[in-house]
Amino acid sequence: MARTIVNLKRKMLALLKEDKEFRYTVIGLLGIEDLRSGQVRLENGLAKLEETQARLQEAIEKLTESHNKLIERHVSLEKTVERLTERQGALEGAFQKLAERHDILEKAVEKLIESHNKLAERHDILEKTVERLTESHNKLIERQDSLEKAIERLTEAQARTENALQELFKQVGKLSETIGFGLEDIARVVIPGWLYKHEKIEVEEFTRKFIIIDGEEIEINLYGEGRKEGAKIIILGEVRSRIYLNDVERFSKIVEKIKKKIEGNTYELMFGYYIHPSAEEEAKKKKISLIASYMR
Repeated sequence: MARTIVNLKRKMLALLKEDKEFRYTVIGLLGIEDLRSGQVRLENGLAKLEETQARLQEAIEKLTESHNKLIERHVSLEKTVERLTERQGALEGAFQKLAERHDILEKAVEKLIESHNKLAERHDILEKTVERLTESHNKLIERQDSLEKAIERLTEAQARTENALQELFKQVGKLSETIGFGLEDIARVVIPGWLYKHEKIEVEEFTRKFIIIDGEEIEINLYGEGRKEGAKIIILGEVRSRIYLNDVERFSKIVEKIKKKIEGNTYELMFGYYIHPSAEEEAKKKKISLIASYMR
């Protein structure tokens, strides 16, 4: 309505300016004085209308700009609402997980409380145990002092025992030498008959012999030269009171060294009071005859 009035006023002003007949007609009708006063009022009103129109135009532009901003803000708010909706869904999921985790934590706390109570009970037991251990430790210290004194006495007794053992070793050594030489004498009597009976080897006597090989002196308890079916044969023997596996192995190595030095056929044997089964098996492998003192 206001815009229509403004347009009418503009048209009237335009007619008054452009159409003389219309202007004169109006003047005639209103009168010159009325025309002048009316013209002044019209001009003032026109100026006010133009100012009002300018303000309205400026307000419209501001409103348009604000409207556009509101549209942009609305779009931004819609996107924000979408993000918030998505975030709310995620938060609801996270809240559900937290609730589940909370239940788990509550159960864990209950277990921890229960475990704490058990630890407290165990702590009391440990304290009592420590008290008993402390008491036992003190008793052990007292016993250690007693043991140390006993050890001192045992050390003194051990020193006396060691002196006695050294003397005993000397006596045993002398006895072993006596037994050894006695066993060799028996071997010299028994072995010739055994060799002739079982191997058809004739040998008159055995001697103790020392052979130098590569600068090393090797001792043979029983060394004899005999004949078998007319051919010369050398007998190499070792005398041991008790013959074990390692004795056979050691004697076998000695024989291998001697064979490098001696020409002709050889016959190896070991003589003793006792022969261990393990020695018999090894002797068969090395082709060494084992003869006990009771064999004939």
